[in-house]
Amino acid sequence: MPDATPSLAAAAADLAAGRTTAQALTEAALARIADPAGEGSRAFVAVQAEQALASARAVDALRAAGRAPSPWAGIPISVKDLFDQEGVPTLAGSIALRGAPPAKATAPVVARLQRAGFVVLGRTNMVEFAFSGLGVNPHYGTPLSPYDRATGRLPGGSSSGAAVAVADGMGFAGLGSDTGGSCRVPAALCGIVGYKPTAKRVPLDGVLPLSFSLDSIGPLANTVGCCAALHTLMAGAESATPPAPRPVAGLRFGIPDKTFLFDGVEPAVIAAFERAVAKLQAAGAHIEHFALPELADIPVANATGGFAAAESYAWHRPLLEKAAAQYDPRILARIRKGAAMSAADYIALQAERARIIAAAAQRTAPYDAVLCPTTALTPPAVSAVEDEAEYNRINLLLLRNTAAFNFLDRCSISLPCHAPGEAPVGLMLTGAHDGDAALFATASAVEAALAA
Repeated sequence: MPDATPSLAAAAADLAAGRTTAQALTEAALARIADPAGEGSRAFVAVQAEQALASARAVDALRAAGRAPSPWAGIPISVKDLFDQEGVPTLAGSIALRGAPPAKATAPVVARLQRAGFVVLGRTNMVEFAFSGLGVNPHYGTPLSPYDRATGRLPGGSSSGAAVAVADGMGFAGLGSDTGGSCRVPAALCGIVGYKPTAKRVPLDGVLPLSFSLDSIGPLANTVGCCAALHTLMAGAESATPPAPRPVAGLRFGIPDKTFLFDGVEPAVIAAFERAVAKLQAAGAHIEHFALPELADIPVANATGGFAAAESYAWHRPLLEKAAAQYDPRILARIRKGAAMSAADYIALQAERARIIAAAAQRTAPYDAVLCPTTALTPPAVSAVEDEAEYNRINLLLLRNTAAFNFLDRCSISLPCHAPGEAPVGLMLTGAHDGDAALFATASAVEAALAA
C-alpha cells in the first residue's frame, strides 16, 4: 500500500504553486489503479483513463491561463457505480442491468464536482444495488481492506471500492452513498474518513436508489477537511472553505448509555474508542453519559420490514420479473422482504419515525455531537461471510450503529481512531439534523486532538 494520499488542501496548494500538475496527479492515480499487485481491478468496475487524462490536460491549460474554475481543479477522484454519468450505463454493481441504456445526463452531484474541475478517474465497485454493509460483490470481485491483506479482510460496504481507492491512493476522494452506513462503515474498516450528511442537503437526482427515505450522498476521503469541502460543493455552493478552527476544550459530547450501540463490540474497538474519549477529555472536552431510549424503539418500528426493503422492492419489482436470476441471491432475498410489507405498515413506520426523531432530538440537543464506535467490529475476514447465516449476522452488526442515525436523519461522520499498526477502528460523531457545518467544525477539532 502506498503512503497515504495527501489532503485536498495539500494537493490544491501544490497545484497552485506549480509543484505538480493535474496530469501528473491523474497519471499517478491511474498507475496505482493499473498496478497488478494492487486492488485496482476490484476497486473499480470501470476506469475512464482517456477521459480523465483529457480533463486533466484541459485543467492544466486553464490554470496556466489563470482560468482554473476552482482551487480544487485537477484533483482526481472516483464515483460510485450508482451515479449517472452522461453516456455511461449505471449498473450499481450488478449484472442484471447489463444492456440498460446509458444515462442521458450526469447526476447533479457529479456535475457540480466536475464544474469545480475535479477529474473523475472512473466508477468504483460496490455491493450490488447498495444493499449490504459488508462490501462483498460476487460479480466484480470484493476489494480488500488495506488491513491484513494476506488474510483477506472485508472493506465494508456498500461503498467498498470508493473506500479502498482512497486508502490506496487511487484518487484523493471517492463519491459514495449512505443509506444505513455505506460511507461510514467502509471508511471505518479502511482507516479513512466517511461522511453522511443530513439527507436533504444533497440532491438524489441521477442516483440509483436503495431507499429514497434514507439515502444520503456523501464523500470518503483522508481528512475531515476533504469531506467538508466535497460536501459543500455537492450541496450546491460555488466555493468551499475549510471548517473554522474550533478548540476541543469546552465541547460537549454525549455517549448514549445502556443502548445497543455497545452490544457485542469487539475488545479492540472498545479499547480504541475509550482511548479516543480519554484524549478528548484530556484536551478539555466535557463527556457525559446519557439515556437515549428512543434507539430501542427503532428495531421495533422496523419489525414489519423497514424502509429499505419496501422502497427497494418497489423500484426493483419490474426488473425482478425479467432478471431475478442474475441477482446475488443474498441481495435478492433482502429486496424481496419488501413484498410482505403492507401499505398500513409503511404508513405506521413513517409516523413512528417522525415521533422517534422528535424525541431523540430533544435528548441530544445539549451536545455538540453524540459519540459511539462506527462499527462493532474490526474488518472481518472475507471467508467469515461465506456462510449465509454469518453473512447476515455480521452484516447487521456492521450496520447497526450507523443505520440508527440514518433512521434519525442526522448528519454523521466516521474518523479513524486506532493507533498505527492496529486494526482500523472508526469513531463516529453524530450531529443535529441540518447541523452539518457545526459537525464539520467539531469533527475537525476532534481529528486534531486524536492526532496530537
